[in-house]
Amino acid sequence: MRSADTAVDGEDVRRVVTLAIDALRHADPQAWESKAGTLEWTCWETLEHLADDLFTYAARFGLAKPPMSALLPFRTSSDRSGGPANVIFVERASGPEGLMTIVEACGGLLASVLRTASSTTVAYHVFGPSDPEGFAAMAVVETLVHTHDITQGLNLEWSPPRELCERVLKKLFPHVTIDRDAWEVLLWATGRTTLPDRPRLTEWRWYGTQDA
Repeated sequence: MRSADTAVDGEDVRRVVTLAIDALRHADPQAWESKAGTLEWTCWETLEHLADDLFTYAARFGLAKPPMSALLPFRTSSDRSGGPANVIFVERASGPEGLMTIVEACGGLLASVLRTASSTTVAYHVFGPSDPEGFAAMAVVETLVHTHDITQGLNLEWSPPRELCERVLKKLFPHVTIDRDAWEVLLWATGRTTLPDRPRLTEWRWYGTQDA
C-alpha cells in the first residue's frame, strides 16, 4: 500500500539519473575501462547495464497487460565473456558523453511511462511482480548503487540525497533496519560494504511486490 514515507515515482527516477550524470561528467574520459568498484564489469559496462535496466523496465509498462511470469523476449548479448548481457549497447565512438546521453534518454523514457501507467498494472520481476511505483523504486536503487560502483572505479565522489535513499529502503527493503545514515545502510543492504555491527552481505535482494 502506498504511504507518504515510501512513495517513489517517475520524477524520482528522472531526478536521480540527472544527479548521477552530473557526478559522472567529471570523470577522466580515459578511465572508463577501469573496474567498477567490486564488480567484474568496467565502468562503461556498468553504466551501459544501467541504461539497459531503465529501458527494459520501461518496456514492461508499454504493454497494456505486461507478462507476469517471464521477461520480455528481447534478444540479449554480451560484448565480452563475463560482461553484462544487455539489450541496449552504446556506440563506443560516441564516448562517455554518448553513453550518458543514452542513460538519460532511458531514464526519461521510464519516467514518462511510469507517469501514464495505471497504478494497478503489475509486471514481472525476478524478485516478484510489482507495480509502477515498485519499478520506480527499483530503478532508483539501480541508479544509486551502480553510480556508486562507477564512481569507485573513476575516483569520483557520489553522495546522493539521504531522503531518497530512506524512501527506497522503506519501499524495497522492509526487512532492513535504518539505524544510521540511510545511504550507508543502502550500500550495506545491496552487498557493497560492511557496517560496524553488520558483516558485508554475500547474498541480498529487495522486495518489490505490491504488499511489500
